Amino acid sequence: MNNRETDFASPSLLVELRSIVERLALGQLFPKPQPLEVELGCGDASFLAEYARRNPDQNFIGIERLLGRIQKLDRKGRRAGLANLRGVRIESAYFMQYLLPPHAVSALHIYFPDPWPKKKHRRHRLINEGFPALARAALMPGGVVYLRTDDMDYFGQMTEVFGASREFQKIETPAELAEVLTDFEREFNAQGIPTLRAAYQVLLAAGVIWTKTA
Repeated sequence: MNNRETDFASPSLLVELRSIVERLALGQLFPKPQPLEVELGCGDASFLAEYARRNPDQNFIGIERLLGRIQKLDRKGRRAGLANLRGVRIESAYFMQYLLPPHAVSALHIYFPDPWPKKKHRRHRLINEGFPALARAALMPGGVVYLRTDDMDYFGQMTEVFGASREFQKIETPAELAEVLTDFEREFNAQGIPTLRAAYQVLLAAGVIWTKTA
Protein backbone atom coordinates (compact mmCIF):
# COMPACT_ATOMS: atom_id res chain seq x y z
CA MET A 1 0.00 0.00 0.00
CA ASN A 2 1.49 3.38 -0.97
CA ASN A 3 1.46 6.55 1.12
CA ARG A 4 -1.59 8.00 -0.62
CA GLU A 5 -3.61 4.86 0.03
CA THR A 6 -2.40 4.80 3.64
CA ASP A 7 -3.53 8.42 4.09
CA PHE A 8 -7.10 7.66 3.06
CA ALA A 9 -7.23 4.42 5.02
CA SER A 10 -6.50 6.10 8.38
CA PRO A 11 -8.91 8.44 10.20
CA SER A 12 -8.52 12.18 9.77
CA LEU A 13 -6.51 13.98 12.44
CA LEU A 14 -8.55 17.15 11.99
CA VAL A 15 -11.01 17.95 14.77
CA GLU A 16 -14.55 18.57 13.56
CA LEU A 17 -15.90 21.43 15.64
CA ARG A 18 -19.52 20.74 16.46
CA SER A 19 -19.71 24.03 18.31
CA ILE A 20 -17.58 27.17 18.38
CA VAL A 21 -18.94 28.32 21.74
CA GLU A 22 -18.29 25.20 23.83
CA ARG A 23 -14.87 24.18 25.10
CA LEU A 24 -13.27 21.08 23.62
CA ALA A 25 -13.59 17.76 25.41
CA LEU A 26 -9.88 17.04 25.20
CA GLY A 27 -10.21 13.55 26.66
CA GLN A 28 -12.18 12.49 23.59
CA LEU A 29 -9.59 13.64 21.05
CA PHE A 30 -6.72 11.28 21.83
CA PRO A 31 -6.42 7.57 22.59
CA LYS A 32 -4.21 8.26 25.63
CA PRO A 33 -4.56 10.89 28.38
CA GLN A 34 -1.15 12.58 28.16
CA PRO A 35 0.23 16.10 28.72
CA LEU A 36 -0.99 18.44 25.99
CA GLU A 37 1.03 20.97 24.00
CA VAL A 38 -0.47 23.40 21.48
CA GLU A 39 1.09 25.21 18.53
CA LEU A 40 -0.72 28.39 17.55
CA GLY A 41 -0.29 28.94 13.82
CA CYS A 42 1.25 25.59 12.92
CA GLY A 43 1.77 26.38 9.22
CA ASP A 44 2.48 23.24 7.23
CA ALA A 45 3.19 21.33 10.48
CA SER A 46 6.90 20.89 9.70
CA PHE A 47 7.70 21.54 13.35
CA LEU A 48 4.71 19.95 15.03
CA ALA A 49 4.63 16.65 13.14
CA GLU A 50 8.33 16.08 13.81
CA TYR A 51 8.09 17.14 17.44
CA ALA A 52 5.09 14.88 17.99
CA ARG A 53 7.02 12.00 16.43
CA ARG A 54 9.90 12.57 18.85
CA ASN A 55 7.59 12.83 21.87
CA PRO A 56 5.04 10.00 21.76
CA ASP A 57 4.34 10.41 25.48
CA GLN A 58 2.71 13.81 24.88
CA ASN A 59 -0.34 14.94 22.91
CA PHE A 60 -0.27 17.85 20.46
CA ILE A 61 -2.81 20.13 18.81
CA GLY A 62 -1.93 22.41 15.90
CA ILE A 63 -4.07 25.50 15.30
CA GLU A 64 -4.21 27.01 11.81
CA ARG A 65 -6.86 29.08 10.05
CA LEU A 66 -5.78 28.29 6.46
CA LEU A 67 -7.32 25.14 5.02
CA GLY A 68 -4.37 24.18 2.82
CA ARG A 69 -1.96 24.32 5.75
CA ILE A 70 -4.08 22.39 8.23
CA GLN A 71 -4.59 19.71 5.59
CA LYS A 72 -0.81 19.31 5.46
CA LEU A 73 -0.82 18.58 9.19
CA ASP A 74 -3.40 15.89 8.57
CA ARG A 75 -1.41 14.29 5.74
CA LYS A 76 1.93 14.42 7.54
CA GLY A 77 0.49 13.09 10.77
CA ARG A 78 -1.32 10.19 9.14
CA ARG A 79 1.68 9.19 7.04
CA ALA A 80 3.77 9.09 10.21
CA GLY A 81 1.08 7.23 12.15
CA LEU A 82 0.89 9.91 14.84
CA ALA A 83 -1.95 9.05 17.19
CA ASN A 84 -0.84 11.91 19.48
CA LEU A 85 -1.44 14.70 16.93
CA ARG A 86 -4.61 16.65 16.07
CA GLY A 87 -5.38 19.80 14.09
CA VAL A 88 -8.03 22.48 14.47
CA ARG A 89 -8.88 25.02 11.77
CA ILE A 90 -9.69 28.26 13.55
CA GLU A 91 -8.16 31.59 14.59
CA SER A 92 -5.57 31.13 17.34
CA ALA A 93 -6.82 33.88 19.65
CA TYR A 94 -10.40 32.62 19.43
CA PHE A 95 -9.29 29.06 20.17
CA MET A 96 -7.38 30.24 23.22
CA GLN A 97 -10.19 32.33 24.61
CA TYR A 98 -13.26 30.22 23.89
CA LEU A 99 -12.42 26.61 22.99
CA LEU A 100 -9.43 25.59 25.08
CA PRO A 101 -10.33 24.38 28.60
CA PRO A 102 -8.60 26.36 31.36
CA HIS A 103 -5.22 25.20 32.64
CA ALA A 104 -5.19 22.22 30.25
CA VAL A 105 -1.90 22.83 28.43
CA SER A 106 1.68 22.16 29.48
CA ALA A 107 3.24 24.22 26.66
CA LEU A 108 2.26 26.77 24.03
CA HIS A 109 4.38 27.12 20.89
CA ILE A 110 4.09 30.35 18.86
CA TYR A 111 6.59 30.39 16.03
CA PHE A 112 6.95 33.11 13.40
CA PRO A 113 3.48 34.64 13.79
CA ASP A 114 2.51 37.34 11.31
CA PRO A 115 4.55 40.39 12.40
CA TRP A 116 2.12 42.97 10.97
CA PRO A 117 5.07 45.35 10.44
CA LYS A 118 3.08 48.52 9.65
CA LYS A 119 2.35 50.55 12.77
CA LYS A 120 -1.34 50.92 11.92
CA HIS A 121 -1.68 47.12 11.72
CA ARG A 122 0.20 46.14 14.88
CA ARG A 123 -3.04 45.85 16.84
CA HIS A 124 -3.58 42.61 14.89
CA ARG A 125 -0.50 40.94 16.40
CA LEU A 126 -1.25 37.78 18.35
CA ILE A 127 1.33 38.52 21.05
CA ASN A 128 0.04 41.78 22.53
CA GLU A 129 -0.54 43.24 25.98
CA GLY A 130 -3.44 40.90 26.65
CA PHE A 131 -1.80 37.69 25.50
CA PRO A 132 0.05 36.77 28.73
CA ALA A 133 -3.31 36.63 30.53
CA LEU A 134 -4.72 34.34 27.81
CA ALA A 135 -1.64 32.15 28.05
CA ARG A 136 -1.82 32.02 31.83
CA ALA A 137 -5.46 30.92 31.67
CA ALA A 138 -4.58 28.10 29.25
CA LEU A 139 -1.45 26.82 30.99
CA MET A 140 -1.25 24.45 33.91
CA PRO A 141 1.09 25.31 36.83
CA GLY A 142 4.65 25.28 35.52
CA GLY A 143 3.48 25.54 31.90
CA VAL A 144 5.68 27.27 29.34
CA VAL A 145 5.23 29.63 26.38
CA TYR A 146 7.85 29.15 23.66
CA LEU A 147 8.32 31.99 21.17
CA ARG A 148 10.26 32.34 17.92
CA THR A 149 10.38 35.09 15.31
CA ASP A 150 12.70 36.67 12.78
CA ASP A 151 11.27 40.17 13.33
CA MET A 152 13.29 42.24 15.80
CA ASP A 153 10.50 44.72 16.49
CA TYR A 154 7.95 41.99 17.18
CA PHE A 155 10.47 40.14 19.34
CA GLY A 156 10.87 43.30 21.40
CA GLN A 157 7.11 43.44 21.88
CA MET A 158 6.98 39.75 22.86
CA THR A 159 9.67 40.12 25.50
CA GLU A 160 8.18 43.39 26.77
CA VAL A 161 4.67 42.05 27.40
CA PHE A 162 5.87 38.83 29.03
CA GLY A 163 8.57 40.66 30.96
CA ALA A 164 5.88 42.93 32.40
CA SER A 165 3.83 39.99 33.66
CA ARG A 166 4.30 39.01 37.30
CA GLU A 167 3.05 35.49 36.55
CA PHE A 168 5.84 34.45 34.17
CA GLN A 169 9.57 33.90 34.55
CA LYS A 170 11.95 33.91 31.60
CA ILE A 171 13.74 30.58 31.04
CA GLU A 172 16.00 29.05 28.39
CA THR A 173 14.61 27.16 25.40
CA PRO A 174 15.77 23.51 25.61
CA ALA A 175 18.31 22.56 22.93
CA GLU A 176 16.27 19.53 21.87
CA LEU A 177 13.31 21.81 21.17
CA ALA A 178 15.30 24.51 19.40
CA GLU A 179 16.74 21.99 16.93
CA VAL A 180 13.28 21.14 15.54
CA LEU A 181 12.69 23.82 12.91
CA THR A 182 9.60 25.22 11.23
CA ASP A 183 9.27 25.64 7.46
CA PHE A 184 9.71 29.42 7.71
CA GLU A 185 12.68 29.00 10.01
CA ARG A 186 14.55 26.82 7.53
CA GLU A 187 14.00 29.40 4.80
CA PHE A 188 15.05 32.33 6.96
CA ASN A 189 18.13 30.57 8.33
CA ALA A 190 19.18 29.58 4.80
CA GLN A 191 19.13 33.31 3.95
CA GLY A 192 21.27 34.13 6.97
CA ILE A 193 18.36 35.48 9.01
CA PRO A 194 18.72 34.30 12.63
CA THR A 195 15.97 32.94 14.84
CA LEU A 196 15.05 35.06 17.86
CA ARG A 197 13.82 32.85 20.72
CA ALA A 198 12.33 33.38 24.15
CA ALA A 199 10.55 31.16 26.66
CA TYR A 200 8.45 32.05 29.69
CA GLN A 201 7.29 29.71 32.45
CA VAL A 202 4.35 30.16 34.78
CA LEU A 203 5.49 30.92 38.30
CA LEU A 204 4.10 28.64 40.98
CA ALA A 205 4.85 31.23 43.64
CA ALA A 206 7.14 34.20 44.03
CA GLY A 207 10.61 33.13 42.98
CA VAL A 208 9.67 29.47 42.51
CA ILE A 209 10.04 27.74 39.13
CA TRP A 210 8.49 24.36 38.39
CA THR A 211 10.91 21.93 36.80
CA LYS A 212 9.75 19.01 34.69
CA THR A 213 11.11 15.69 35.89
CA ALA A 214 11.26 12.32 34.21
